[in-house]
Amino acid sequence: MLPYEPDDTLAHRLDPRSKLAVQMGFAIAALSHTAPGALLACTLLTGAILVTTRVPLGRTLAAYRVALVVLVAGPLVTTLSLGSPWLEPSEGVGPALASYRALLVLLVSAAYVRSTPVRDSRAAIQRTIPGKPGRLLGAGIALVFRFLPVLRTDLRTIREAMAARLGTERSALERASTTGVLGLSRAFTRADRLALAMQARCFSWNPTLPTLSFSRVDVPAFALAGALVLSVLL
Repeated sequence: MLPYEPDDTLAHRLDPRSKLAVQMGFAIAALSHTAPGALLACTLLTGAILVTTRVPLGRTLAAYRVALVVLVAGPLVTTLSLGSPWLEPSEGVGPALASYRALLVLLVSAAYVRSTPVRDSRAAIQRTIPGKPGRLLGAGIALVFRFLPVLRTDLRTIREAMAARLGTERSALERASTTGVLGLSRAFTRADRLALAMQARCFSWNPTLPTLSFSRVDVPAFALAGALVLSVLL
């Protein structure tokens, strides 16, 4: 999972609410447009966003490797048939384009994660969605961003420990079951410790969050988000 990295890029200076608007507008446009010209425009926009936020493409693709496997496997499976000619490449064109559009959305979301602190994301959500639902959603997203990297580290530690004990000599099913059982055990242990730590620190539904304010640099971001949505409506 990609972490937030402090920097002085334009995206880092934007209000998180304007970045969320751009991300939502891009997702709507990318998943709605199917014409080659629109797909090229979305690709160029994605490249501009990655360059602006200084997102390393190689590391981002490595972080999304599990999702990439699913995105690649879908079109490949659709090209297979149960009878002659066994392989129909034309059937995989549509799913391949859909997978590519989903990949563009993932890359844009990576730019948001890299340029936005977790506290700012929580503040943006809680101030956009009123009441307890917003506080619950904000707290949940903040916990996910902080909890997932810990679980990934635990899984990597388990795999390294198995490899040091010649676990690679076992069957794939046995390795997967062992990793799954130990991973779930670690996850539940972490969850119990997290709950205890939150109680010890008097977890609040309405904590003091960072102050958010719009500036002039947010105007182009909202204009871009509006243009993306209008491109779908019109």
